[in-house]
Order: sequence, then structure tokens, then C-alpha cells
Amino acid sequence: MDEKVRDIAQLRRMSGEVKRYVILTRILGLLAIILIAIVAIAYAISYFYDKFGSFTVRVNKYDMVQQGLSLSETPYYERTEARLNADIVYDMTNISGLDLPDNLDMVNGSHNGDSYIAYTFYLINSGDDSISYEGEMTIDNVTNHLDEAIRVAIYENGEKTIYGKTKSNGAGIEGDCDQEFLASTVVMRNEKQGFEPKAKDKYTIVVWLEGNDPDCTDELIGGTLKLSMNFKIKETT
Repeated sequence: MDEKVRDIAQLRRMSGEVKRYVILTRILGLLAIILIAIVAIAYAISYFYDKFGSFTVRVNKYDMVQQGLSLSETPYYERTEARLNADIVYDMTNISGLDLPDNLDMVNGSHNGDSYIAYTFYLINSGDDSISYEGEMTIDNVTNHLDEAIRVAIYENGEKTIYGKTKSNGAGIEGDCDQEFLASTVVMRNEKQGFEPKAKDKYTIVVWLEGNDPDCTDELIGGTLKLSMNFKIKETT
């Protein structure tokens, strides 16, 4: 009789262990599925970001909090941010800068075409002090030497300047450009002094692949480019 009781107790223990094993296996399986989903989402985000690139505008968050330097897609102070992101253009092809619309500086926010990025934003001094600021546009990542034929037009309060990389043969500025890139990873840098309280500077950024550039060849196909423009306060005046 005692032996039967022991056998029953042992069977119950074994049954309990099996149940715990099954539950643990299910939990581990569920965790594995969740982990795979997280990795897949992260990969998808990274894939599209790397494939199509982006353009980001930022101000130093400390400058935004302490001095009121901020960004907005409209001039009406409806909503100010420390960071703005332009919409992505999928599968950009080369065009001539001469074919770009004439009203690129007249639309707020993202207003891309099929083969160009166009983004208008406002840098605002919403603080109480006059300040000086510095702006810098950088190339954060590039593949397939896409920067060899990229053009960047910057409208600052209506004044347009076209930037391009130095000719690949070292012969100087491209004929359709006003300024060369400052460095291999720096498109331009500007500085503004006496930026008064409540003042705003309007910027329009246009990016395209210049089809008339001799470096615009099939080798650029599949290339990607990421740009960012960063603003920071230099000093209080």
C-alpha cells in the first residue's frame, strides 16, 4: 500500500514537472517570437532609412530651453520643436536643376517632387535675449559616392545658394554651383549675429541628383545619402 502511495506521489511530481516544462517552453517560445518581431521591425526601419536616406534639422535642446531657439514648419509659432524631419523621397532619379519649380521657397514643410527633396522651416528666437547662432549642414552618411553629383540649394530668407562637391578631377567648383562643399562631410556653415527676440529666419532646403554632372553615372545607382542641419547659439549679445 505504501509503495502504491509512493508511486502515485512520484507520478504527480512528474506530472507537475512536465506541466512546468510545457509552460516554460511556451513562455520561451513566446519571448523568442517577440524578440524576432523586435529585430525584424528594427531591421525594417534601418533598411528603409539606409535605402532612402533622410534630412533632419535640429537645434541644441539646451539652447531651446535656456534661450528659446527653436524650429517650426510654420512662421506662426503654432508649434515649435527641437528637431524636424523632412519626408523621404523614394527612388530618386537624376534631373537638371533648371527643371526645378520656381516656387520652392513658397511652401512650408515638406513639398517634395518625384526626384527632389524640398523642405521649408523656420528658425525662431522665441526667447527674450538677442543671440548669435551658427548653422551647419553635414553629410551623415553616403554610399556609392552619391555625393559626387548631389546638389543642395539653400534659401535663407529668400536668398538662394547652390552647393556642390568639388569636381572629382580637382578642377574646382561645378559650373551650376555657387559654393563648394566646405569639407567631405560638411556642405555649408553660416552664422547670424544680432538675432532679435521674436525674429525668425526662413530656410528652404532642396536636394537633387544633378543629371548634367559628369559624375552622374550608373555607378551611383542604389546610393544613399543622409543630411542634417544643426543650429546652436554661439554667444549672447
